[in-house]
Amino acid sequence: QVQLVESGGGLVQAGDSLRLSCAASGRTFSGFAIGWFRQPPGKERVFVATISGGGITYYADSLKGRFTISRDNAKNTVYLQMNSLKPEDTAIYYCAARSAGSGSASPGEYIYWAQGTQVTVSS
Repeated sequence: QVQLVESGGGLVQAGDSLRLSCAASGRTFSGFAIGWFRQPPGKERVFVATISGGGITYYADSLKGRFTISRDNAKNTVYLQMNSLKPEDTAIYYCAARSAGSGSASPGEYIYWAQGTQVTVSS
């Protein structure tokens, strides 16, 4: 069993940066793939980024270059660094884990989910 807890969300202005953290407990997820997803107000949940158990990363095309996903296996934590934030980045952000080592952009392939953290970007 893996429990994921997020932190780092908040209210920022356009152009600011935030770093979200996703910490796992229960067992190590060093071999797990981790994904970040977000759900803007009134919209469906969409893919943000993923990192494989081996550290291979993949991003949504619209976010590549501004967002960076990384992991610290010693701390059992995954991060999402968000730079040059825009109002359209406003959403609830979720991290998720799957036991398979390869990353995935499909939320249905993830077993463990955090509760989500709110990120609000004002113009």
